[in-house]
Amino acid sequence: MLDIIIRQARLPDGQGPVDIAIQGDRVADIAPRIDAAAHEDIDATGRLVSPPFVDPHFHMDATLSLGLPRLNLSGTLLEGIALWGELKPLLTPEAVIERALRYCDLAVSQGLLAIRSHVDVSTAPLVGVEALLEVRKQVAPYIDLQLVAFPQDGLYRAEKAEENLIRSLDMGIDVVGGIPHFERTMADGARSVTRLAEIAAERGLMLDLHCDESDDPMSRHVETLAYETTRLGLGGRVTASHVTAMHSYDNYYATKLIPLIAESGMNVVPNPLINITLQGRSDTYPRRRGLTRVQELRAAGVNVAFGQDCTMDPWYPLGSADMLDVAHMGVHAVPMTSREAMAWAFTSVTQNGAKAMGLPDPTIRKGGPASMVVLQARDPIEAVRMKATRLAVIKHGKILARTAPRLTALALPGRPATLDPAAYAPAAEDTPE
Repeated sequence: MLDIIIRQARLPDGQGPVDIAIQGDRVADIAPRIDAAAHEDIDATGRLVSPPFVDPHFHMDATLSLGLPRLNLSGTLLEGIALWGELKPLLTPEAVIERALRYCDLAVSQGLLAIRSHVDVSTAPLVGVEALLEVRKQVAPYIDLQLVAFPQDGLYRAEKAEENLIRSLDMGIDVVGGIPHFERTMADGARSVTRLAEIAAERGLMLDLHCDESDDPMSRHVETLAYETTRLGLGGRVTASHVTAMHSYDNYYATKLIPLIAESGMNVVPNPLINITLQGRSDTYPRRRGLTRVQELRAAGVNVAFGQDCTMDPWYPLGSADMLDVAHMGVHAVPMTSREAMAWAFTSVTQNGAKAMGLPDPTIRKGGPASMVVLQARDPIEAVRMKATRLAVIKHGKILARTAPRLTALALPGRPATLDPAAYAPAAEDTPE
């Protein structure tokens, strides 16, 4: 007796329909037909079954705090940082834990089962660190939660920030973070990149920097990060997050920089929802899109993974833990509407995010992990287009969440009584590659 069989599933690589057998926390078999009984039988009816969604960039200490102590009226990054500075003294571990756990419930319902969250360590007491270490422990059975020691106010700009960062790492934080473009000078920013990279190298940890989250074409700390990544041999342990200033670099400099990023082996994590919202605020027209050079980075072989960044906090009043919403915005904001690129947008919030976080390959395969999401869509492009309903969410062979299919009852003369959102799309087999 198997634990679960998912019948008539389609996989992101085009396989299907196939049956997926799950025993314990592993995929026992994938075949056109599996003649066996199971404790749980899920009929996918030709729908997509994918790896879980991954968010490689988030701020869980601030999530769901919208309106505390006030709203960000300008909608700018800098007012968001100032507002967060007003909120920090009011935080309690209990409040941070309660909000974070509510967010994790929402994440599970959306099939989001791996999250990297930055935690502000600029000032003591380390309320966010203490709270999110407890959250990490509580959600460990169902969410892979990585925590980044993030000196939000600058490693050198904030008094004792480095001391607090080291202390948070000693307490069990997973990743070294930083924000070089928020230091007082460009020189201090470059110096912070070097120091943080050395801390990561000394401790054998990953490094994830908010890097050049700015419209300033002279904010070029990602170049220093690429150099330090290569010098210290850190490779894929390093992530440059945001890198929005790259949209303002002149093309000559960008053609020099992107090969250096590729050579270093680092990851790049743009955050489409937030980058398109916060950047370009000082522009009149033409107004910059605010997103880094995704297509050029991809072409150079860089692992690019989309992140969500924020949900209902000082920086962003929207958000729903939906990584398909992130991919959907990425398609529009880059823009990239070839079928290859739209399918890649789906990969960017699944496999690519897992790679950036240093997690095992989540691809659904025989012998692989039994963690997956059943989606109300037939293929990755349709999933992004429709922001597909998550019909079932499975982690380590256990069903964590179910949602009924989204169907609309119609009352139209001579038309079907029920509408599936995908019903008006071309058949998958009729859609050109």
